[in-house]
Amino acid sequence: MDQRQRTETLPVDRRLSLPQQVYADIRRRIIAFELLPDTSLSRSELSARYGISQTPLREALQRLSEEGLVATYPQSRTEVRRIDVAQVFEAQFLRTALEVEVVARLSADPNKSGLAAVEATHEQLVRSWAREQSFESFSELDKQFHANLYAAAGLSNLIQLVDARCGQLDRIRRLHLQWSNDRKPEQVVKDHQAIVDAIRRSDVEGAQRGMRSHLAGTVGQLDELRSRFPDYFC
Repeated sequence: MDQRQRTETLPVDRRLSLPQQVYADIRRRIIAFELLPDTSLSRSELSARYGISQTPLREALQRLSEEGLVATYPQSRTEVRRIDVAQVFEAQFLRTALEVEVVARLSADPNKSGLAAVEATHEQLVRSWAREQSFESFSELDKQFHANLYAAAGLSNLIQLVDARCGQLDRIRRLHLQWSNDRKPEQVVKDHQAIVDAIRRSDVEGAQRGMRSHLAGTVGQLDELRSRFPDYFC
């Protein structure tokens, strides 16, 4: 594999180290169900795919293991883990606790500083879905919308904490998004708009209520998802 082929396999981001780039791409593939639960991950094939040695690959897989997305067996194999429902509920609790308070802080801010970026991302999400109907783009913009809420509230450092604990939750959100066809994206768009409108009105309780409802949507479908995709869950 030549250098040109190697560099094409990664979404190169010079802000990230090589292990971080590999971690991010494998994580994306797991969340998007390009790598299904129970899939065996050949370390030699991954090294070839990304054009890297075993050391940065080991670092990437260790991080994914810590998030509960892969199981690594020393001197044996690495495989994609099934969705752990207990971790889903823990992550849901964490996100709800944080983001309900985030929107409360933004609603109480008389200047609404930083909200313009949130609104711009929401508008981009609406346009992108209408134009492409790409689940990948929709998921990225949805994630950016929530990240912008944290940033607007001056709590950007919490985003890494949320990401590290929400891998299993991100998987069922993506599964719900893809299974529901247009229904879930349309509901997400409505939820985002309702949250932004409540913040603009300085309606603290309305913004909190909207965020709770928004975050509860996918978890409320968990039984249905487990019934439809039994082999994806522990």
